[in-house]
Amino acid sequence: MGVPFLHISQQGFVDLLVNRIEQQEKTFVVTANPEVVMQANENPTVKGYLNQATYICADGIGVVKAAQILGDSLPERVTGYDTMVKLLEVGQQKRFKVYLLGAQKETIEKTIANIHKNYPHVEVVGYHDGFFDWNNNHIADDIAALQPDLVFVALGVPRQEKWITENLDKFSKGVFIGVGGSFDVIAGTVKRAPVIWQKLNLEWLYRLLRQPSRFIRMLVLPRFALKVFSLKLRGQGTAK
Repeated sequence: MGVPFLHISQQGFVDLLVNRIEQQEKTFVVTANPEVVMQANENPTVKGYLNQATYICADGIGVVKAAQILGDSLPERVTGYDTMVKLLEVGQQKRFKVYLLGAQKETIEKTIANIHKNYPHVEVVGYHDGFFDWNNNHIADDIAALQPDLVFVALGVPRQEKWITENLDKFSKGVFIGVGGSFDVIAGTVKRAPVIWQKLNLEWLYRLLRQPSRFIRMLVLPRFALKVFSLKLRGQGTAK
């Protein structure tokens, strides 16, 4: 698929990130769904962002199924939302420091309120909504000074990967991960698919039914499928 996915389970990945936090190792995480894979294949700039990532995980059943078809099976999908929640759960025990970047002002404030409510020992050391002057370095400067353990960036793909890539050199430690619409779910403004939909690998359909505006984004799926079967015919694997 042109993207070097990490072969790891959801819990295994969380354990890996926690270890890197404790070792104070700077880490850039991309959780890539079919849309991200196609952007990386069609846009060299986006591909460049992914090339800077420490780890790229399969955020979507489409990627997992594609890897299986290409003979390079992945253990399971590793989503940005689940990774964020599980890191907050560990952070509750280990008193992690967290910085949030992205979303609407009201959404990020609700997100922080719910983090305080559900994970009171997680320290939110700073935040900024997703509306800012891209050429102003004050956000990166604040993060560098605050030295959080976790920086969750919810600017959407590929803006969140762009921001992390362009600013990563300013930081000495911390896990930086793009989490897309996860703030909306934690804030309670968007409902995640019920567990049964998740187990049936139909979370994408649930989200489409709840948010018809996502239809345009879903048009990438047929192109993704064609690419996968084309690679299969040529005998190429996921990272080729």
